[in-house]
Amino acid sequence: MFSASEPIGGITGKDVRKRRMNVHSRRDGRLTSLVDGMTKTRHSKLVILTRLADALIVGATFWLITLIYGQPFNERYSLVMVSGVGLFIFFAQFHDLYRSWRGAPLWQEGIRLWWVWVSVILALLLFAYATKTSAEYSRRTMLTWFVVTPVVLTVWRTGLHLVVGALRQRGVNTKTVAIVGARDLGARLASIFLDAPWMGFQVVGFYDDRAPAGSRPLVTKPVKVVGNLDDVVAQARDGALDMIYITLPMRAEKRIQQLVARLSDTTVSVYMIPDFFMFDLMNASWTHIGELPAVSIHETPFYGVDSWVKRMEDIVIASFILAIIALPMAIIAALIKFSSPGPVLFRQKRYGLMGQPIEVWKFRTMNVCDDGSDIKQATENDPRVTPLGKFLRRTSLDELPQFINVLQGRMSIVGPRPHAVAHNEQYRKLINGYMLRHKVKPGITGWAQINGWRGETETVDKMRARVEHDLAYIRNWSLWLDVKIIIATMLRGFMGRNAY
Repeated sequence: MFSASEPIGGITGKDVRKRRMNVHSRRDGRLTSLVDGMTKTRHSKLVILTRLADALIVGATFWLITLIYGQPFNERYSLVMVSGVGLFIFFAQFHDLYRSWRGAPLWQEGIRLWWVWVSVILALLLFAYATKTSAEYSRRTMLTWFVVTPVVLTVWRTGLHLVVGALRQRGVNTKTVAIVGARDLGARLASIFLDAPWMGFQVVGFYDDRAPAGSRPLVTKPVKVVGNLDDVVAQARDGALDMIYITLPMRAEKRIQQLVARLSDTTVSVYMIPDFFMFDLMNASWTHIGELPAVSIHETPFYGVDSWVKRMEDIVIASFILAIIALPMAIIAALIKFSSPGPVLFRQKRYGLMGQPIEVWKFRTMNVCDDGSDIKQATENDPRVTPLGKFLRRTSLDELPQFINVLQGRMSIVGPRPHAVAHNEQYRKLINGYMLRHKVKPGITGWAQINGWRGETETVDKMRARVEHDLAYIRNWSLWLDVKIIIATMLRGFMGRNAY
């Protein structure tokens, strides 16, 4: 999903090639999502079947377990069964479990399925705790249901995928597809179809009327160019094609209009794959302004329910951690007060959500408190750093007060690390897309930090690498990703070689 950890130091040719591969990987993922959206109407009946089957399995499994253990299926257990089914459907919709999974590895759906069920369990346990009714239910019955249900759901969904995929590979309910445009976008689309035969799309080949050679030659893989635009129109009129995907560049507006007009004399289904991937999309999605369709190019992942989920995550985790670190923070504050003159806390202006100024708290680690238009980053053996401050910075204990900032709503547990205002103004002019990291709240830890991009960034390339990791986090955010980053931070610690 993300680029691998990159070594701390100069940016090498291998790093550049790796990043280019990551860009193509992200674009392919977004292209797959776009194709899924275009084909979702074709699997609506399958989605309805899957929803009904999931609900039946969740309810029937609970009923059978109560029967096996000899529990009376009274009103209390009926309420649990109905609640479990309802919560599963709700969380499944919330976690996008019923989107088209064509072309995606089966294990990805499996992980999301188990995460949905964990959400159901937590919700039921929270309700039982709040109503003080947990003692009214058999622990053996409930535990067995919690364990057996996701296993049965996984087996059922795996079998469904195997059956549907086998039928499509044998020609049942397949569609003949032509791709107009033999360049990179068309090649990536063809690869998606060919790598997922269970989608049921048989690609005839590319159709293009541009010169096959030159500075930008037409591609011949993974399928060949079999004709020009006249040929694709002729085959569409003859009924040899079911679907046509147009992947011509956005600047070819007139050619696209002419082709679509000619295809309107046929019954073939025509789809346009817009080359929005020429932009560095962030959480792109279709929307409407009145009756006009629009595509978001840069958007935050935290809107609607997701914003509430993120906020609840921050409140719960920050409250728990503050309860644990309250005493250590008091000890650190006393050591700072008695070891060097100056305030205990260092308050610095930084950019927060949407680039709005916020005040971030840290334990003071220097004998100065710079917060102006010209701030020098801490370097190795920096004379401004106090002896105690050196230890606090190396172990990141100086950042413990930021958990209070999280409760205040200024920061998040996970997100891009906040930079001083002076550094923001400096790097936004040097790094394209730098300010997009402020589409979310700054965090105490983040994807960049657990991959080694922490501390001093004495070169633009190092800061660019950090920003790339920050943007990768924003593009791919999920609650599970936050959990993984938090766990990685706990296991690896906050310590870093270049944190001075």
